[in-house]
Amino acid sequence: MRVNKTIIAFIMSTAMLSACSSTEEKDQSILDGGTPNGTTDAYQNGMDISGEQFGSGADPRFSNPANPLSKQTIYFMYDSSQVQQEFIRVVAAHSQYLLGHPSEHIILEGHADERGSREYNIALGEQRAKSILRMMKVQGVSNNQVEVVSYGEEKPASNGMDEAAWQMNRRVEIVYQGR
Repeated sequence: MRVNKTIIAFIMSTAMLSACSSTEEKDQSILDGGTPNGTTDAYQNGMDISGEQFGSGADPRFSNPANPLSKQTIYFMYDSSQVQQEFIRVVAAHSQYLLGHPSEHIILEGHADERGSREYNIALGEQRAKSILRMMKVQGVSNNQVEVVSYGEEKPASNGMDEAAWQMNRRVEIVYQGR
């Protein structure tokens, strides 16, 4: 008997999300600016790469480093498009925000480090962005709110030639666009 991949993805996302929090009230507290139980991502401070505030105007949830909405970059392991456990809460927070703000639109920008061919890295960046998209869709986010783009290795976050630089380049950036 073949099981629908969508159902499997939903079950897996639900299981992972339920493992991340114990109560719905605690999750809402985090979305409203409370402190999460998880770690904060040192690379994020509520600003996009250009230094502009992202998200809906001056919403304080996007500038509070303790809030998962302030993180707009999801990092990946080498040669993988699987979302790591530590970033599931971040994806869930952005999904919930989008559900509550149907006029918001995001671009999921997939990236890869320089290892591998240009074509392979474009495909890997796209797979990474689509992994985030699938998680968001399972949580109810509309296709009209999300666009997927892959830059592969073309827009590195770090130009170094070591594991630390490559790790920063294996990412998906959540970029909010005003409508």
